[in-house]
Amino acid sequence: QVQLVESGGGLVQAGGSLRLSCAASGLTFSRHAMGWFRQAPGKARACVAAISQNGSVTNYADSVKGRFTISRDNVKNTVYLQMSSLKPEDTAVYDCAAGFIGGAPFIAPMSPDEYDYWGQGTQVTVSS
Repeated sequence: QVQLVESGGGLVQAGGSLRLSCAASGLTFSRHAMGWFRQAPGKARACVAAISQNGSVTNYADSVKGRFTISRDNVKNTVYLQMSSLKPEDTAVYDCAAGFIGGAPFIAPMSPDEYDYWGQGTQVTVSS
């Protein structure tokens, strides 16, 4: 049974930082691309960052480039999202997701259609 468990969300002031973690189990982590998505009330779910199976490729939404960093540890089966210079518009529920790719090519898809498994979500609230 695949499980993705997020942690690290919370309330932070604008300009602050948070690090989200997503621990994966029940899958061959190193053969899955990983993504972080967010959904704010009344808005569609959108990918903010994605990382390839081996971490060599990363993609970011324009709105978070230069502020967010995605990384992964294939020994700990964990993906991280370091968020800095947070803005009130970053307030959302953040989900991690895993998409099976295999050995190659190494890709970091941004479409939710490419992902097979989802976590339960963690709330991030940025106050002004």
